[in-house]
Amino acid sequence: MAEQSATTRQLAAIAGGEVYPQSLNAVGEHTLFLVRRPEGRRLAVLGRSGDPLGLNVVLERCLWQNEAHWLGLGPLDHANACRLRQLLPFTAPSLVGVHKSAGLGDRLGLATPGHIRAMRHVQGIVPVYAQQSIREMERTGRTPEQVLDDATFGVLQEGWRAPHGADADHLKTTEDIDRCVAAGYIMYTFDPRDQVDNDAESDALPVLRDKYAALPWGELGVTAGELYRRYVGNSWALSGRRVIALDELGFLRAACKYGAALAHIRDLYEHLRRVRAGAPWEVEVSVDETDTPTRPAEHWFIARELQRLGVDWVSLAPRYVGRFEKGVDYIGDLGTFEKDWAWHVAIARALGPYKLSLHSGSDKFSIYPIAARHAGDLVHLKTAGTSYLEALRVVAQSEPALFREILALSAERYEYERRSYHVSAELKRVPDPASVPDSDLPSLLSDFDARQVLHVAFGVVLSGDQGHPSLFSERIFSLLNAHEEAHYRGLEVHFMRHIQPFA
Repeated sequence: MAEQSATTRQLAAIAGGEVYPQSLNAVGEHTLFLVRRPEGRRLAVLGRSGDPLGLNVVLERCLWQNEAHWLGLGPLDHANACRLRQLLPFTAPSLVGVHKSAGLGDRLGLATPGHIRAMRHVQGIVPVYAQQSIREMERTGRTPEQVLDDATFGVLQEGWRAPHGADADHLKTTEDIDRCVAAGYIMYTFDPRDQVDNDAESDALPVLRDKYAALPWGELGVTAGELYRRYVGNSWALSGRRVIALDELGFLRAACKYGAALAHIRDLYEHLRRVRAGAPWEVEVSVDETDTPTRPAEHWFIARELQRLGVDWVSLAPRYVGRFEKGVDYIGDLGTFEKDWAWHVAIARALGPYKLSLHSGSDKFSIYPIAARHAGDLVHLKTAGTSYLEALRVVAQSEPALFREILALSAERYEYERRSYHVSAELKRVPDPASVPDSDLPSLLSDFDARQVLHVAFGVVLSGDQGHPSLFSERIFSLLNAHEEAHYRGLEVHFMRHIQPFA
């Protein structure tokens, strides 16, 4: 360790900054590492020859261990990330498969080192460091390439050498798929929410019969009569004396609610199969963003029909009972959730096995022990905005005036931004930040209403709106870089709470 520290100090002297010690890697006769300089992090390569290893760096002569060498410094850009994944394959994402896993979304592109530090405390969970939905990318002004590249450099910085995934989350169109394929993602989450018929939940039987007749039967590859006979009046035994049975009403609700969505998933799947031919890929199916829970019989219908349509998936996200609101703990009766979750686990075991995905899984601390106890390895935890909120905690601790401005803007935009999220915060319950002492501002990140208001307004805070640039983005990034270790430590502690129940 002393020898490594001495080496790190010597490299820092010639690179003009602080070297991240766990980023040191030998590539042939070269040494590759990350250095923190006054202008930001830089990728560095040191070698006797002037070969930059195909990296986008500026080379300068230097003296290293009394011998002439070349030092190359370059930006953390897309070209260098792509080359890095070739030179150091452990920085590239890989398949996760049907193995217990956790998606650790990052809206800022700075959180991966903190996520990795949390993951080092547990075993048996495969992390997915690059994970962001197209919707979040649009709101933050990021691209699929940037999300994946930021995770790549975070993996290098912390020296994470175990497998990790990359999830192109909540994809709705083939255009979304193409963008993420070009960027190099491995996992693709299909989101057919726009094709789900939520009204089928309450439609009368005659209405359902008419809707059923109008389903896209050509795309579903089956006739209305064949599908009807496949389910109505039949039953299937599961573990724990559970029996799935569908009468006509239950079947028609399931078919009308999800029929068009299943056809859309099949189309996305076939497109992905074509464009990823010869390359590794895996799929998650998400039907969680619907108005009503997915009944066990509906889960059974969805999974069996996906199999019939030739779709293969590693995880599926139904809409569970209770409320999975953004940024806060589970809202609902834990006993009811446990019974519902056990049904879904039994179905995933019977028809797979495949994992059950907990979407909007951030901060749902009360259900983690339940989910882990029943599912074992068959679970994927998906988090996103909670990392952004932990970044704001650092802002509140370090620059109270900036935090007050961010909260004020978030409150101003809350009613507009909440339209695309499941949240129930009320502005009237958010404390006036002007009346809160500086020392108490971080506690607002634990307040239900303030937390959700901050959560849903991330887009306007980070990238502005309606042609107006963000007033805060540069200040937030500058502050987090200045308080890098505090940011990482906060993430480490926060995510240990998320993942330890599953370890």
